[in-house]
Amino acid sequence: MIDDDKPKKLLLLMLTGLTLSVLAGCATNPISGDDELMFYSVEDDFTLGKAVAPEILKYLDGRISDEGLQRYIDRIGQKIALVCHHPDWEYHFTAVEHESVNALALPGGYIYITRGMLEKLETEAQLAAILGHETTHVVARHSMAQISKRRVMNVATLATLASGAAPPEVMQLTMITNQVMTMQYSRQDEKEADLAGLDYMVAAGYDPNGMLEIMRILQKEHPGGKQYEFFSTHPHPENRFYYIQDKIDKRYPDRNDLRVGRETYQAKIAEYLKTHPKPKKSKRERQALAAQQQLHGEGPWNSEKIQGRDSQRWPRSHRHRP
Repeated sequence: MIDDDKPKKLLLLMLTGLTLSVLAGCATNPISGDDELMFYSVEDDFTLGKAVAPEILKYLDGRISDEGLQRYIDRIGQKIALVCHHPDWEYHFTAVEHESVNALALPGGYIYITRGMLEKLETEAQLAAILGHETTHVVARHSMAQISKRRVMNVATLATLASGAAPPEVMQLTMITNQVMTMQYSRQDEKEADLAGLDYMVAAGYDPNGMLEIMRILQKEHPGGKQYEFFSTHPHPENRFYYIQDKIDKRYPDRNDLRVGRETYQAKIAEYLKTHPKPKKSKRERQALAAQQQLHGEGPWNSEKIQGRDSQRWPRSHRHRP
């Protein structure tokens, strides 16, 4: 159950930040060292992530039910978290049932990887590469920086929501969710997530070639240049390959002692996914989802997109990644 007061408090903070320019400030990106426009505190990241996470989970078809699989993914994610620039933050790594090839991060440390992506991976190092990339988005506060730059929140709507005049169950979380899911990272953000994610996975003990292998996997699947949702806001995988390879050659040559984890990944993830197909929704569940989408203005995606039949089902900012 979400505390209704927390979204309201967050909305009030956002409203204040947007209407009073004197409160505008900046924050230092711990990875690049650059000062960036930032209206929100780190505490706002945590509040926003906690408020939005249950909504996002619904649209991603919920958690994969196997707790052993979830613990395995979280264990790898926590290794990454321990060596990132903010190991003192709390991180949540979750595998979800959505069939798209994707992964995404919410502010405040909520990181998701889809069944579709897990089915394409072959090793633990590849998984670590994706989780490293997503952890970088959280640590660098890319989402909150984009919100600050674009001022995407509508002040009048925020004022209505914060005052309590609008039914919170209809508008509050839907609006916040839409704002988070429709933002777009810059190419620089994505490159930073690739390269810092590479550093994180190596520091956690994983073979950096796992990042390159993901590029190869996706190129092999779509040799004509068509990209997965995971990469739509990135440079083409072939272009990313070169700057990743350059960093490995310069910083991590001859690191043959690092973990690949092919057999473990196959046993923990691949075999489970093969033997446990995605559960089908009952007619009643589909009707309930359709009703919820109608009530919420269809949320981040319409019902057809949520069911995975539309190649453009992911907002541009999250059709991607590592």
